[in-house]
Amino acid sequence: MNFLAWTAVVGGLLLIMSLASGWIHRGPVTSFGLYLIAGIICGPWVLDLLRIDIVGHSELVAHITEITMAASLFITGLKLRLPLKAHAWRVGLRLAFPAMLLTVGGMACLVHWITGFNWPLSLAFGAIVAPTDPVLASLISVNDARDDDALRVALSSEAGMNDGSALPLLILALLLMRPEGFDLASLGEWATLDVLWSIGGGIAIGYLLGRVIGQLAARLRSAHGDVAPNDFLALALIAFSYAASQALDASGFLATFAAGVGLRRAELRVTRCFPLEDLPEEKQHLPAEVMVNPNQRVRQSGGGMVKSVGLVIGDALSFGDTVERLLAAALMVVLGITLAHHWNPMGIGLALLLFVVVRPLAVWLTTWRCEMPRARRLLIGWLGIRGIGSINYIAFAWVHGLQGAEAQQMVDMALTIVVCSVVLHGITVTPLLNWRAARQAARTQQDET
Repeated sequence: MNFLAWTAVVGGLLLIMSLASGWIHRGPVTSFGLYLIAGIICGPWVLDLLRIDIVGHSELVAHITEITMAASLFITGLKLRLPLKAHAWRVGLRLAFPAMLLTVGGMACLVHWITGFNWPLSLAFGAIVAPTDPVLASLISVNDARDDDALRVALSSEAGMNDGSALPLLILALLLMRPEGFDLASLGEWATLDVLWSIGGGIAIGYLLGRVIGQLAARLRSAHGDVAPNDFLALALIAFSYAASQALDASGFLATFAAGVGLRRAELRVTRCFPLEDLPEEKQHLPAEVMVNPNQRVRQSGGGMVKSVGLVIGDALSFGDTVERLLAAALMVVLGITLAHHWNPMGIGLALLLFVVVRPLAVWLTTWRCEMPRARRLLIGWLGIRGIGSINYIAFAWVHGLQGAEAQQMVDMALTIVVCSVVLHGITVTPLLNWRAARQAARTQQDET
């Protein structure tokens, strides 16, 4: 197929997905699942139109997944408008750190006992498959800044922060595999740089940049009456926070998430300090982007700061969502194509153990006495979608020296788990959320009567 043919195929696929979006939202398979199926059809198993091996192009895949993850994490942080002291944030911290560590340990033990992998390779496997994915979790993540649903906030904050616990463990596994060995000095350096500084530095750098740049952009736009679209601010903040943190050996993923949180804190400060006088008091708490109409960009006569920051946030959300969906769709197609090279039936059994036993048990233990209903704890235990984050970790490990027959087998099992997650969680998420909504509506009606 030549360039024009591929352009037509891509355009046709996007057109079909756009026209059928209403059916897709009501149907049993998510849009990402359909992109995965499209990749399988184009791959060696069906039409054999294209052959792509993720491991063979690991450096390119690492960079593309980094961009996708950074954009998704930034948007996730930007949508979280709850106070930092809110209970849902504390739940997210429990899920992102204690629960994630238990999941990594549980999967490392299982794969060691089942396959006989050495402990470093088993630890790498656990670190790759344990983190939940912020990119493919669009159906269960927060919809917008007004969404304060406890389940959605907990899952979104977990997906935003769990790289802080999983990636250092993958780095530790790679260090343990080094031929020269691993001593106490190396352990101390790992704990200091790859854990403490990486987590703390990434959060601090990203949050500071997001808050300062957000307030500066709102002030400059208000002072000059600037109402022109400013989509590139989001791209600049994502790129700058990620590059700055990585250059300083801090976590780039945590930095982009924290940059989104910091930009949202800047919006909160502006709306609190410069309230719109023409709005009734009950609407003063709304996000700034809700108070402005991005399609009516006229120079402001009043409330300039709030309207300016509203346009900044609105443009950032619009641009980031588009980039996230486009890159995620492309990666799902690539995953479907490469599946023919990496399918491993043993990964199905490990996927079931992860989804049904390890993840739910880790969530149940870490949310004990957390003032959370049992149904919500069970839903959080199941709705741990794996996806592009795991693909990024696979590419990262391969670029940094992971190799060998057993490592190839481990990668095959991990990619199979990702595919199982896209299918199983994609099929079950809508019915489960509908059941939860009906249950909440029935409880509300009962309370009213």
